[in-house]
Amino acid sequence: MTERRDLAAMLQPLVKSLIAAELRVLEEHGISMWSYVVLSALDDSPIRTQAALAEAIGADKTRIISTLDRLQEAGLISRQPDPEDRRARLLAITQDGRSARRAAQADIQANEDRVLAALSAADRQAFLRAAQALSAIPHEEIVG
Repeated sequence: MTERRDLAAMLQPLVKSLIAAELRVLEEHGISMWSYVVLSALDDSPIRTQAALAEAIGADKTRIISTLDRLQEAGLISRQPDPEDRRARLLAITQDGRSARRAAQADIQANEDRVLAALSAADRQAFLRAAQALSAIPHEEIVG
């Protein structure tokens, strides 16, 4: 068997560079990484409450409150009291939030496409399929 480096050792430099590039793009769009994560989660699927959002993105619900405050002040999300539970807030992405998220994502993916161009078309498609499959494996299954 041919020896290879560990997956984490191979992927960590790539992921570190991609995150640095993504942070630069997000800064140009005036949003933080956490704001982008929140906007993406709200744009991708209906998440009704702050608690459900925190669980979906793997964050402590108290940690995201300041991010939600900034997004609401910028008009990128709305938070309304839940008529069924006055302690809960119902979340929704606004059209401005959807536009901001999608513009940032387009710029992020344009850079990713530039990086992926180093691969042949077949390798690029295989890499993306593998990345999707591996990212779908639950955390608990990976760590044992």
